[in-house]
Amino acid sequence: MTMTIEKPLAGRVAVVTGASRGIGRAAALALAGAGAHVVAVARTQGALEELDDAIQGVGSSATLVPLDLTDYDAIDRLGGAIDARWGKLDIVVGNAGILGALMPLGHITPKVWQQTIDINVTANWRLIRSLDPLLRRSDAGRAIFVTSGAAHKCKAYWGPYSISKAALDAMVRTYAAETETTPIRAMLLSPGPLRTAMRRSAMPGEDPETLKTPEDLAPHFVRLASPDWTESGKIFDFPTGQVLAFRPPE
Repeated sequence: MTMTIEKPLAGRVAVVTGASRGIGRAAALALAGAGAHVVAVARTQGALEELDDAIQGVGSSATLVPLDLTDYDAIDRLGGAIDARWGKLDIVVGNAGILGALMPLGHITPKVWQQTIDINVTANWRLIRSLDPLLRRSDAGRAIFVTSGAAHKCKAYWGPYSISKAALDAMVRTYAAETETTPIRAMLLSPGPLRTAMRRSAMPGEDPETLKTPEDLAPHFVRLASPDWTESGKIFDFPTGQVLAFRPPE
């Protein structure tokens, strides 16, 4: 007797940024395993080709897009290419991000500040700007952006990262409000501490074996990307497994 493996994202097209390693790679593989065709965006061609091999290994397919997300014209061209090939987009995962520098605000150089804002905020706005018309053509457009608890903890020396993630949160919530009457659902996903290169850079003395992995998180991208997901403008907090609403200050 042959078992039928359910593919909840069969026939759907998903863009994943920062797809060559860490959370982005795990998300891309999970979405592909659920049946989606993955448009994998990252800077490194070699790592994208390794991802492509892994996606073929789970019986799916990918389109590889070597792209620096600060090349904003290229993000516009990506939207045009997706329009020409598929005429719509079902899922976007805005995962790519950088830590910036951990130091007092007064010591941050303008270059580091600008790089952090460019990648963590402006590139995601350009993604929304380019891909929103395509998401609106889907019967269930899903936009998922990776945030961080740093957005509200505002710890000393984490300024550029914390501030950029707070701006990302506000942007995605705004997008959720603007798409409330459409089939689009826009969510933030907070991974918490995971075994990634960024975490290792931020916490060099930490034992990585004590942390969960991007692969542990990955199934939740499938859940949030599925047509039956109904929440919007909220955070899925992976450490607690809860969907958190933003509340005004008391």
